[in-house]
Amino acid sequence: MYSITIILNNKISSTLLLKTKCLIMKKFKMFRYYLISSVLIISCFISLASCELPGHSDGEPASDYSKTANWLSLPSGSLKNVDIFYVYPTSWYKKDPAEPNFCAIHHPIMLHGSQSAFDRQATAFETVGNMYAPYYRQADAVYTLTLPSDKRWAVIDSIPAKDVIAAFDYYIKNYNKGKPYILVGHSQGSKVLLLLLKKYMPENPRTYASMVCAYVIGYPVTAEFMNANKHLKFAENSEDTGVIVSYNTQSPSVAPGANIVMANEVGLAINPINWKRDETPATAEESLGSHLPVDAQGNFGLIPRFADARINRAKGVIECRSVNEKDMFNLSGSMGPGIYHSFDIPFYYYNLRENALFRFNRFLEK
Repeated sequence: MYSITIILNNKISSTLLLKTKCLIMKKFKMFRYYLISSVLIISCFISLASCELPGHSDGEPASDYSKTANWLSLPSGSLKNVDIFYVYPTSWYKKDPAEPNFCAIHHPIMLHGSQSAFDRQATAFETVGNMYAPYYRQADAVYTLTLPSDKRWAVIDSIPAKDVIAAFDYYIKNYNKGKPYILVGHSQGSKVLLLLLKKYMPENPRTYASMVCAYVIGYPVTAEFMNANKHLKFAENSEDTGVIVSYNTQSPSVAPGANIVMANEVGLAINPINWKRDETPATAEESLGSHLPVDAQGNFGLIPRFADARINRAKGVIECRSVNEKDMFNLSGSMGPGIYHSFDIPFYYYNLRENALFRFNRFLEK
């Protein structure tokens, strides 16, 4: 039995981190999940505004979302007045080079990885609305890396985006029943959501009008992309609706260009604690808490006053100064010290939950 003290001076115990590192990775396979996320980011992070996005492949039909087996999450019981549509990050990789470059929709590795991502990310929103999350077929990262840069977006905009857009369309026509909804994604999931926002919404303005907010986190949403898609709006405060909320988290020590998530992009950002667009810092004491390991079994829970946030507009990121880089690297070190991509949502989990409910209430007032 371990004798665990979770918080020491508002920091995660180093002893706990060392003991839980292997347990967390074994239980949730965090290392594989975040490693593959980072590899795919390296391979595919190309500016949405700087290249022509290829169309969907005509040769591969979308998955059938009339089948409940093709949904990671469908609500049951008494329904709330707003829906959440969640798209998980990369959760699959090829174990054998002979495997296809796109996974089957029920691939065991993806089923496990997507559930793990859901537990750490989507649960921030489950008290706010009805949770809808489709399974979707993902591309192998190594395969994507072998392609020239102008072909890499075609990979995401073929089978992965085709599945997610088909799932969203099925959700709107069969499950939504006219309710307001919130989009949530992270990393590759956010990339696919940007394609949905870019392509689906102009063709379906009534559907777009019911969108409370799109939390497109862990992928740089650039000014160029927003300028190229005039129907979209970026959030300016805590209460505007029909907007995109986005940010990417790192340490102040990360040099420009060193964050592989950002590559050479400068993303727009809003502070997930004080909900400001300028560089006004928000202290950890102002935060509602983070969602991180709280015991030696690797279970996640509330750690109060842990992560602060300040926008660095020159880098286009949220900088977090209050956490220990080494501790975070010990928990999930696939992306390098100071790159907190794995914690974009967990650091600000409870602030995101509160904000989603707040924006929904403002939406109703309109």
